[in-house]
Amino acid sequence: MDKLADSKICGDAECSNVLSMATALDDFIAPDCRFINIRRGQVVYVYSKLVPKEGAGVFWSGSIYGERYVDQMGIIGYFPATVMKETQKFVEDTVKIPTTATDFYCD
Repeated sequence: MDKLADSKICGDAECSNVLSMATALDDFIAPDCRFINIRRGQVVYVYSKLVPKEGAGVFWSGSIYGERYVDQMGIIGYFPATVMKETQKFVEDTVKIPTTATDFYCD
């Protein structure tokens, strides 16, 4: 799979801390297994934000939040930042780290 970016912004070196929560402004249908499907109104935990290559889209990584979507909880994938509204920030101090091939690998 192609790398979507060469680096990402995280809340810690392992990207395990949630950066923020965001609400979907529109539906997003995943084009491949690196992405997650999101429905308008869903709340998402944001774990990282890709630093875009020149001319590339901006993607965030996260998982669906809420008991109503228990079948999707824990599945982490990418989605376009353009369909999201960040509603709550949890981390002010972020780290920029390089991405690796495993950031974009899926079965």
